[in-house]
Amino acid sequence: MIVKEEFLSRLRKIFDLNLYEVKVWTALLSRGTSTAGELSNISDVPRSRTYDILESLEKKGFIVMKLGKPIKFIALKPEEVVERVKKNLVKDAQEKSKRLETLKSDEVLEELTSLFTQGIKFVEPTDLSGSLKGRQNLYNHLDMMVRNAEKTVTIVTTKEGLNRKMEALAMSFEKAKKRGVKIRIAAPIDNNNIKVARDLKKYADVKNMEKLKARFVIIDGNQIMFMLLDDEKFHPNYDTGVWINTEFFASALEQLFELAWKEMKSVK
Repeated sequence: MIVKEEFLSRLRKIFDLNLYEVKVWTALLSRGTSTAGELSNISDVPRSRTYDILESLEKKGFIVMKLGKPIKFIALKPEEVVERVKKNLVKDAQEKSKRLETLKSDEVLEELTSLFTQGIKFVEPTDLSGSLKGRQNLYNHLDMMVRNAEKTVTIVTTKEGLNRKMEALAMSFEKAKKRGVKIRIAAPIDNNNIKVARDLKKYADVKNMEKLKARFVIIDGNQIMFMLLDDEKFHPNYDTGVWINTEFFASALEQLFELAWKEMKSVK
């Protein structure tokens, strides 16, 4: 059996399998049913590892073990495998979510918080900065910043950025508003995002920013998240941001924003 390395690599990424697992699985697919010894020869996987690999594939829902002597393994339809993997992923995510939820009232979280509190005492405010790569990482950090906001959230973004923030941050915006946090959002508004802009007005003051093109967030006048790249020209995986905890710079930038904010038109 000859399977291109490129195809095996794609399978590994899609199904989160290691190299031996994809080799044994594709070997079994090509035979329909087979023994561990036969699969070892076909897939070029060491015989000593083949049984472990087959057991792993069975637990993950890729194959079925047929009782008898010798023990054989049966390949499932790829469509069935996809459905099984999806269900297993959802179940696994739910279980992990429950475990993390229980930490809120667990002594483990108290111990971790204690370690963080002790450690943060030795950190200078100017040292609380860092860079983040990948849009998902950026939005995870932005979500944390909004959730921890106490007074103000100021957001300057692009046309598409406005749509993304509605999708990723709406729940945190809602909670922040209930805490009394003042949220302001400035972005270019057109027919493609006017509906989102109007929906965001439930949580924030939204204005049309026609002359300025920028991407940044200011929290409570002391934290800034700057996005460094044009989101229209770069893939989301390459999106990069810089987070800085600096009251002096954040306050100065917010004052400059105030001047521009007064000239912008509110979304109706």
